[in-house]
Amino acid sequence: MSQKWSQKDIPDLSGKITIVTGANSGIGYETAKALAVKGATVVMACRNLDKARAAVTSIQSEVPDAKLDIIQLDLADLASVKAFADSFQTKYEKLDILINNAGVMIPPYTKTKDGFEVQFGANHLGHFALTGQLMDVIAKAAKTSSARVVNVSSIAHRSGTIYFEDLNFEQAYKPWEAYGQSKLANLLFTRNLNKHFQAKNIDAIATSAHPGWTSTNLQENSGMFKFLNPLLAQKMPMGALPTLYAAVEDLNPNDFAGPSGWQEMRGHPKLVDMVDAAKDEAVAQRLWDASEELTGINYT
Repeated sequence: MSQKWSQKDIPDLSGKITIVTGANSGIGYETAKALAVKGATVVMACRNLDKARAAVTSIQSEVPDAKLDIIQLDLADLASVKAFADSFQTKYEKLDILINNAGVMIPPYTKTKDGFEVQFGANHLGHFALTGQLMDVIAKAAKTSSARVVNVSSIAHRSGTIYFEDLNFEQAYKPWEAYGQSKLANLLFTRNLNKHFQAKNIDAIATSAHPGWTSTNLQENSGMFKFLNPLLAQKMPMGALPTLYAAVEDLNPNDFAGPSGWQEMRGHPKLVDMVDAAKDEAVAQRLWDASEELTGINYT
């Protein structure tokens, strides 16, 4: 492997079926494009169909033979998650790579259709429900070659706590704390998902990634980011590299990819560490149990 891992290091993905949530913009868009370049079929799971169609047009202008499909998905609506999973499984018999990328960052207090605080609801519970309902097609892919789930977290996981007594921040909403909780939840979910794959003898692994400081429309609610992005942020194709690395490199369960530069803010991807709270098996199991109860999705 070259010192500075880049898109050219992605292997041929012909015949692979992939899903990227939030593929119409930002890191999701760059991830979808990079997978398409290498021959994968990319299902773009997007809430806004007009933006998704525009993204398809844009990718195909650069990658004329890109194999792209759009299926609507609103992660803040469990009925939409189920409709997406049903639709995918009528069209495709397997799922080689699932990239749980879409996210919401520090919005004003909002609840999902099902009454969850929107960052916890969309960033974690929506992806938890989605992955659970795609388990059959992940298992089918794993019969011929190892399948993979990538959960996109954030540096913000470092300050995260799972507030089991108030998961939906109904007592006092603090946007950054809610975001940190959702991003820590992504890593705890990854940990228990690997235990599930092992228990079920499914040849699949879950990995995770964070993009460092990357300029995306996710940061539209923060004046600080708007001010500092031109000075400090890396461009979106670089920000997508840790996700791609986590999706295609020969990795172990629970491996976590991030930028290699100072404070993991920017640079080519490498394996990085996560805080001890993200490795807590008891908290991971408690979150899993709570997530099954809240979503009604039982993995077993």
